[in-house]
Amino acid sequence: MDDGRGRHTAEHQPPDRSLIHSSPRIPASQGSRQARGLAGIVASAAPSRMAIAAEASPQELIDKLNAAYEKAHVQYEENFWATKMALKGNSPEALASSKTAYEAFLGDPANLAAVRRALEQGQAAPGSLTPDQEQVLRIMERTFKCYIMEDPKAAALKEKINSLEAALSQARNQMALGYQDPVSGQFKAASSVQLRNLVRVSDDEATRKACFESLRSIGPFVGPQFLEIVKERNRLARLLGFEDFYDYKVTAAEGFGKSRLFSILDDLEAKTAPIMTAARARLAEEKGAAALEPHNLSYALAGDTEKAQDPYFPFEQAVDVWARTFAALGIKYMDSTMTLDLCDRAGKYSNGFCHWPQVAWRKPDGAFVPAKANFTSLATPSQVGSGRTALGTLLHEGGHAAHFANIDQPSPFFSQERAPTSVAYAETQSMFLDALMHDGAWLGRYARSRSGEVIPWSVIAEGLKATQPYDVFALRGMLVVPYFEKALYELPEDELSVERLLALADEVEVRVQGGLSPRPLLSVPHPLSDESSCYYHGYVLAEMAVRQTRAYFKSKYGKIVDNPNIGKDLVEGYWRPGNGAPFLDLVAGLTGKPLAADDWVKDLEKPLELALQEEEADYVAAAASGPAVSPGQPFDLGMRVRLVHGDELIADSREDGGLAGACDKFKAWVDKTYYEG
Repeated sequence: MDDGRGRHTAEHQPPDRSLIHSSPRIPASQGSRQARGLAGIVASAAPSRMAIAAEASPQELIDKLNAAYEKAHVQYEENFWATKMALKGNSPEALASSKTAYEAFLGDPANLAAVRRALEQGQAAPGSLTPDQEQVLRIMERTFKCYIMEDPKAAALKEKINSLEAALSQARNQMALGYQDPVSGQFKAASSVQLRNLVRVSDDEATRKACFESLRSIGPFVGPQFLEIVKERNRLARLLGFEDFYDYKVTAAEGFGKSRLFSILDDLEAKTAPIMTAARARLAEEKGAAALEPHNLSYALAGDTEKAQDPYFPFEQAVDVWARTFAALGIKYMDSTMTLDLCDRAGKYSNGFCHWPQVAWRKPDGAFVPAKANFTSLATPSQVGSGRTALGTLLHEGGHAAHFANIDQPSPFFSQERAPTSVAYAETQSMFLDALMHDGAWLGRYARSRSGEVIPWSVIAEGLKATQPYDVFALRGMLVVPYFEKALYELPEDELSVERLLALADEVEVRVQGGLSPRPLLSVPHPLSDESSCYYHGYVLAEMAVRQTRAYFKSKYGKIVDNPNIGKDLVEGYWRPGNGAPFLDLVAGLTGKPLAADDWVKDLEKPLELALQEEEADYVAAAASGPAVSPGQPFDLGMRVRLVHGDELIADSREDGGLAGACDKFKAWVDKTYYEG
């Protein structure tokens, strides 16, 4: 479940993708930490607890707010890392107090009032604000508005919703989930993540069905409390002048309303509906009509390629492969520092996350403040699949870190990961880069065994054959969530009964996915929590942007992998502006056309035979040429990398002969810790 700050956990992921690039995937239990709650911090227009002193000039106000934000952000994030990683001297009390200070700053009405006064004075005296000053004040205003309810009635209503959500979260966490074992007849406790995994991998159909029915039981359980929340959310949104809660959330997070969002999604839905119908018919023909049953569908699609792939993704080489991949793309980290804690251990926080204690920004004197990023995963290097998962994590989270490291704006407000930073904008960067490991052009260069053997084409081809014809299922599995939430918040209040809620979920699943979903809608945690409600569309928009960006680069350069122009273009087109530019404008600016479904649809319509032919050609050329940065060759990402295991410092690129030297030291540590003896 979400930890209340927007970190994506194992239950908070879009569907997995296959060996070759298909549907969007954030590695399980990993994810950037995007806080999507717009009023998890609530303040009314009451007297301030952190009043800003009288300002002599707009620049003095900007300097004070920049300094106060940076201090509160760094203190909280450093305490968060120390506590969650169980480092020596960590203090839950310090974490709580720093969180309170941070939230008090973001939720302080005096800050918003001071910013608005400066903007009003600037409008009254044209030319008194520089363009940079006005830009900074505007992003400050937008940020504070995400966390402050200025209407006392709205603030009171939001506090009521917070209480209702807390009660639902507690009840949901205490729900006795599990399934009746069809062999022993015993009840076996299992989380929703475990149930979904069993639906996907269990060889026993009766077990799969029992687990699926357990997932279905979540809806009736949460229904009564959830419907009260839905009613209050809609009342809040309408009090604030919005059509409904979905319209309120998307406008605040993305900068455009519900109608524009669904004009984009409707086009994607319409163009992929016939592809889905054909894919379902193909699956039924290949594996029988029973394969379309919701408890069988995921199992029917689960290819047994993990063991065949495993030797070509050694865990101890993952950091080196990630770093060389990015170096060959011309990606630089602007002198930032990244701390990686990749392996599981007792006492460590049980979900992976990535965060930025120090955000990047440029001070008024021209000095650039480099970012500091931390991320953690829960790998057990000796387990099958750990290396591929670790590499996907590094590409994804390293993509987030590269994005945030390259934001170059005159305030830390532009580079913080919370709202008003767009979900779709942030995820586009990481998803574009983790997509590389699913391309034949990348696999032929970088997927190599410990002894240097290239992954065979036959392994790649089998993965592609098992999944490419059914990639559309992942797309439709993402689309179903926003369509359900849209329909839910548009229901008249007198229709909001548990029976109607359950029926609506089934209706939307059948309409969007062609049948009941292997992951019942009401088992998806996003809609229940304010932080993650009405934002799942961000994954859809991000993948759409990824496909459009990939198509643009291939048209412009002919290739993506090992092309140093890619990093330069990403910096200029996507990364440098931070959240100061709208997501849709950034996509159109880089690719030369508005965000559209066409490139994703084109990928889905590609015949399997053609996909195999194209990927094999890329693979053969890649295997023959090898990577642009060979193993052991010095390279520079413009970044200090610290590899740690809790309080233990394993390697430091500053002290160990650069990043290549640090990677060698990490490999030796993994071998000694997990394989020797």
